[in-house]
Amino acid sequence: MLDPALIALAAAAGTLGGAMNALAGGGTFATMPALIAIGLPGPIANATSNVALQPGAIASAWTYRRGLQPIGGVGVRTLAAITFVAGIVGSLLLVVTPTRVFDIVIPWLLLVATIAIAFGKRAAEMLQRHAAPGPRALVTAQALLGVYGGYFGGGVGLMLTATWGLLAGEPPHKLMAPRTLMLAMANAAATVVFVAFGMVRWEACLPMLAGAAFGGWAGAHLGKRLSPRLVRGWTLTVTTVTTIVFFVRAYG
Repeated sequence: MLDPALIALAAAAGTLGGAMNALAGGGTFATMPALIAIGLPGPIANATSNVALQPGAIASAWTYRRGLQPIGGVGVRTLAAITFVAGIVGSLLLVVTPTRVFDIVIPWLLLVATIAIAFGKRAAEMLQRHAAPGPRALVTAQALLGVYGGYFGGGVGLMLTATWGLLAGEPPHKLMAPRTLMLAMANAAATVVFVAFGMVRWEACLPMLAGAAFGGWAGAHLGKRLSPRLVRGWTLTVTTVTTIVFFVRAYG
């Protein structure tokens, strides 16, 4: 049983993570370190984080629902179905991953997400000048990101934004609605698997879940008012610091 201070930490991390997911993605960068600080092993912390962030993702997706639109000629329902099925696959991969292997791999996944935040827009602009990827490339990328989202999920919203910009030429502000829906689908898939396999620590998950639901709702409303540059700068700062901490933890 957690003491009140750790319960408060879980709730606060959930609120921040839910808001980050609504604004730009990367909520796991707030929740995972908090759960590991509480004392959970890496895979269990990741599973608990995924489940805790699910209500926030749903709240954000509902708030943004009027902005849903096809991406690169592929319908939102098709992308959501691909994300859910691939998320199941990724979640099952996490179930069979030993804790030590996960702890070694996780800093590199965080680094990939951080690079996507920092350079995704620039890479998208370069690709659009030299190539025109079609729906098939988008579907393939969506499946891979769905697996990543089910396995880890850290920064997957940011990577979705970068990938859609890269392959469909869509500006970030038009992607908030479909991105939050895909986050909800990946988290839903992960929730089914992680709960079924008993990987969720509910004493930490429930206060974090409550915080994430509020943070997702508040962040979505805030996202309609904040400057995209400010949101991106804050998110990049959080992800960079978290990535460094996890590299030190794994290899220091």
